[in-house]
Amino acid sequence: MNTSSRLIARIGIRYPIVQAPMAGVSTPELAAAVTNAGGLGSLGIGASTTADARKMIERAHALTSGPFNVNVFCHKPARRDGVAEAAWVEYLAPLFEEAGIAPPDTLGEIYTSFIEDDEALAMLLELKPAVVSFHFGIPSPERIASMKEAGIFTMATATCLDEAATIEAAGIDAIVAQGFEAGGHRGMFKPEATDQCLSTFVLVRLLTQKTKLPVIAAGGVMDGFGVKAAIEAGAAAVQLGTAFVLCPESSANKAYREALKSEKAAETRLTKVLSGRPARGIVNRLISFGEAGESPPMADYPVAYDAAKRLNAAASKLGNHEFAAQWAGQGAPMARELPADELVALIMEEYRGGNAG
Repeated sequence: MNTSSRLIARIGIRYPIVQAPMAGVSTPELAAAVTNAGGLGSLGIGASTTADARKMIERAHALTSGPFNVNVFCHKPARRDGVAEAAWVEYLAPLFEEAGIAPPDTLGEIYTSFIEDDEALAMLLELKPAVVSFHFGIPSPERIASMKEAGIFTMATATCLDEAATIEAAGIDAIVAQGFEAGGHRGMFKPEATDQCLSTFVLVRLLTQKTKLPVIAAGGVMDGFGVKAAIEAGAAAVQLGTAFVLCPESSANKAYREALKSEKAAETRLTKVLSGRPARGIVNRLISFGEAGESPPMADYPVAYDAAKRLNAAASKLGNHEFAAQWAGQGAPMARELPADELVALIMEEYRGGNAG
């Protein structure tokens, strides 16, 4: 058996297709549809409370008897700096005024990192999803061991060789190789470090030569032709995110869908403006405003995200969606609007050498 066949057999899926977790966009319906179609569906719970995450996982279990992945955030807790946070809010004040609300007096750390979330760990050990994946880093050896003892297959995102080596040394089962093309948040362990900006193809080739773990390619792949190229490059499977945003089962709102189907999708940018960590999305006015030459450093992740979410919530009520986080990879113009099961089938037809259209 080759690496791809071994990974597929180990997880219990039919195809080397992984739907990216996409916290805030993925739903139990999307994850279950991808799993039922032969891939590995995923849920992103990093932005959810434990109670809400439990409901999502239980709902997915009710919709499929197959395996699915649950993704958690393993970022370091925010470095709080009241002066810097106040300066960032003050800089955004004209946008808050435009949205019809006053700038917030304080910002909050809106997400709890899995590295210190005992409640979330206990919930996962109870519900035992087939796969748990880590983003922004990895948890403690004790947490990894407890999941392996529960029979959970583990994966973690790497953007460079050093991160992959750390993942392998920790005893995690597979590496998600996130190329620079990928939409959403970069999985960098240390966002303050220099980003090597490795493409998906280069990163996959590096990791398959330097590590023994199965490598899942992620970033820029939108169809079966890209999947085939990644598998031929040595990947055991391929993770697609932006490709699934237009599926009716995703929770992407109308404005997000319209942007992804428009000429705007051709311009994506990696930015810290929205959340405080590098993330790739469709360029909008908030990104441009936040990256202007006179802008101060934004607050740390996820504190900066609190400001962006408040701003977008108010502006969207006025029909203004220029402050939204519309995450998308460089392959966004190739997104197709299909039910998830049909999209998986089409991707596999292309993978096997079918027609492009």
